[in-house]
Amino acid sequence: MSKSENVHVVMLPWSAFGHLIPFSNLSLALAELGGIHVSFISTPKNIQRLPKVTPNLTHLVKLVEFPLPSLDDNTLLPEDAEASVDLPLEKIQYLKVAYDLLREPIKKFIADQKPDWIIVDIFQNWIVEIAEAYNIPIIHFSVFSAASRAFLIAARASGPMPESLTLPVSEKLHFPSTLAYRSYEAAELFSLSFQEDASGESYAQRSAKVLRACRAVAIRSCKEFEGDYLDAMHKLISKPIIPVGLLSPPSCVDLNINRDQSWQRILKWLNQQNPQSVLFIGLGSECKPSKDQVYEIAHGIELSKLPFLWILQKPKWSSTTSNDVDPLPEGFRARNAEKGMVHIGWARQKEILAHSSIGGALVQGGLGSIVETLQHGHVLVVLPFVHDQGLNARLIVEKGFGIEVERNEENGSFTRKDIAKALMYAMVSEEGKEMRERARKAIDIFGDIQLQNSYIVSFVEYLKNKGNKTMFCCPQGHG
Repeated sequence: MSKSENVHVVMLPWSAFGHLIPFSNLSLALAELGGIHVSFISTPKNIQRLPKVTPNLTHLVKLVEFPLPSLDDNTLLPEDAEASVDLPLEKIQYLKVAYDLLREPIKKFIADQKPDWIIVDIFQNWIVEIAEAYNIPIIHFSVFSAASRAFLIAARASGPMPESLTLPVSEKLHFPSTLAYRSYEAAELFSLSFQEDASGESYAQRSAKVLRACRAVAIRSCKEFEGDYLDAMHKLISKPIIPVGLLSPPSCVDLNINRDQSWQRILKWLNQQNPQSVLFIGLGSECKPSKDQVYEIAHGIELSKLPFLWILQKPKWSSTTSNDVDPLPEGFRARNAEKGMVHIGWARQKEILAHSSIGGALVQGGLGSIVETLQHGHVLVVLPFVHDQGLNARLIVEKGFGIEVERNEENGSFTRKDIAKALMYAMVSEEGKEMRERARKAIDIFGDIQLQNSYIVSFVEYLKNKGNKTMFCCPQGHG
């Protein structure tokens, strides 16, 4: 395989962990399954927070740190903020401003290294001129579902925004689809994605430039999950669409390995529960619900009377300079001490979902949480908050793997009764039995590591053959 021995790829992810982690997983998979050399570029603090490269891959995967430039006005971007999780939503635009200042040092790195490929996220559209200057092909790696990307591309061509975001686009997708944003989601998405921010460009402008310039689009997906939307995306942009698999974490997890005390406490509690009885609640580190929303979720969980394990990131509103306030309603912990467990802060979500006592999960609709949940066959209850999560929620409902919490159509509010109704339907109702069974069968897709790795192998061949492959790359015999 002489043609493949020195294939070098530069990875350029956006500074959000919903992007950094899939880029990291893809880097490790390309190295392990294909012997690809990878230079993974990010900032020091972000790289420190990513999983370490295993010793057997350090000769192939290099983590390249570029300090994030500071802005003249340090009130816009705190000194220790290097990822979206470190910032409130309205300040992420200044992270883009700072990241754009990395253009010149990254250009020098590209000029020195002369990689065979640049695999880039959606925001760094200035990489287009750098790649053209050194005649290096670009692949855009999308960490979003094919369904959400295909919908947005079709909606932009369907009519004026934001109205077109609220209507299904089956005609442009060439198959029946129920996907669309709710009216309250569409207004926020239009403001965040289609209007210029402090960086001088909108998300949509950056995205369009990368899509126009790229040789192909690699996407975190597989045909068995959303082959219809992958086909639709190919027809919409007339470029190779390369599913690289779902980049699932390992299915076999050693739950008894000696970790920290908080994990031992969680594991002890899980071990005392009945199989497939516990509801896991985890809305992720990027989700920042209000006090009212946290309280309604809490009361809804209590109304459902289900055993639960809630991993709650401590909200900013529950911390003051003088003291910390319990983010849960008064008396909630005492009333539910026998029924459930609450852990404030980070916890080992992958290990929790792998435990035999878990039967379902209430998640925010990020693709990573969806993949990790269905990998173990748990039914999903989806409560979307931002960005693509609403479309992902409708995709999960469309595929029959879960249910979405009902909300007020005008303002997006939800009540404790809405939460309880969705939880009980998914976890214990007779009506939800078929949905639970379908979710269990999803293991055959999401938990089949051999199947998912076959997509990586196909992508490796595409890279090694300099892109000389079929317009739609996927392993033979699947989909």
